[in-house]
Amino acid sequence: MPRVETFNKELVLKQATAVFHDKGYNATSMQDLVDATGLNRSSLYNSFGSKLDLYMECLKSYQDGYMLKISEVLQKAENSLNAIELIFDLYLQDTINDPDDRGCMLTNCKSEMAHHEACITKFLNRNQETFLALLEDLVAKGQREGGVNDNRTPKEYALYLFSSIQGFRTIGILISNKNDLQSVINTTIQTLI
Repeated sequence: MPRVETFNKELVLKQATAVFHDKGYNATSMQDLVDATGLNRSSLYNSFGSKLDLYMECLKSYQDGYMLKISEVLQKAENSLNAIELIFDLYLQDTINDPDDRGCMLTNCKSEMAHHEACITKFLNRNQETFLALLEDLVAKGQREGGVNDNRTPKEYALYLFSSIQGFRTIGILISNKNDLQSVINTTIQTLI
């Protein structure tokens, strides 16, 4: 008879995500995860598999949370250029409201683990492709609406925006001055106008 989980899986994922986000994958031990979740090792292994499996679930949960936030932002946008601005504003708010200056878990993962585990590389590539497609679509619509110039193709601007967001998320670990960060966003958006 299969065991029934007697814990809140969502809460455990949140607790484990916080540990991985703080320490990274390699510096996180199973004991760190046991301490954070209150579960014993066998419960963690039985419920999530390996440390890598748990990390992957945490990455997916973190990604899902951001995709939900972005979806909410897109619904508020007046037009495509405004949608791009609102996405940057979302990252700005998250950066200045991060008391531990941890940065983006996905960006941190890319720096630490991109080519160390095939499943992580595949996940990161899929995440990047999805986000690039979203940005390319927004730019193309913005060009049709007249809010985004046509000096570059939608794909070129999408790559530019994606790299700008990645850079923004990285510098936000050490720079938390809102005016400085807003200046980066303004400069990036000005390129599109």
